[in-house]
Amino acid sequence: MAGIVCKNFDSPDETRPFEEGKGRVDLVSTDRGLVGRGVFEPGWQWSKHIKPLVGTDSCQATHTGYVVSGRMNIVMDDGDSAEAGPGDLFTIEPGHDAWVVGDEPFVAVDWTGFGEYAKPGSS
Repeated sequence: MAGIVCKNFDSPDETRPFEEGKGRVDLVSTDRGLVGRGVFEPGWQWSKHIKPLVGTDSCQATHTGYVVSGRMNIVMDDGDSAEAGPGDLFTIEPGHDAWVVGDEPFVAVDWTGFGEYAKPGSS
């Protein structure tokens, strides 16, 4: 294992685009797993732009991440909700929908949930 690893999301190991060009997840691979940067364009909603790719009723990924910019509303299947914005750290359990709030793209780094995110047959 290398003592230092530096990777840049502008040169990702993999990119997964969302439906209708509403964003993407850029992934970098590390010895400890994949880390992703999600760019969600205004108008993006999980149930409209990811659900068709994965086929589940709600997002089944667990997310742990940090919001770089923009705002996103997250609603759990049980009705709990929160809005995440710049500087927020978030943890989100499986079973949720989410959408971008406002006219600015939502950009977040996630180190637990994007490895399988937006892959056909996953969440």
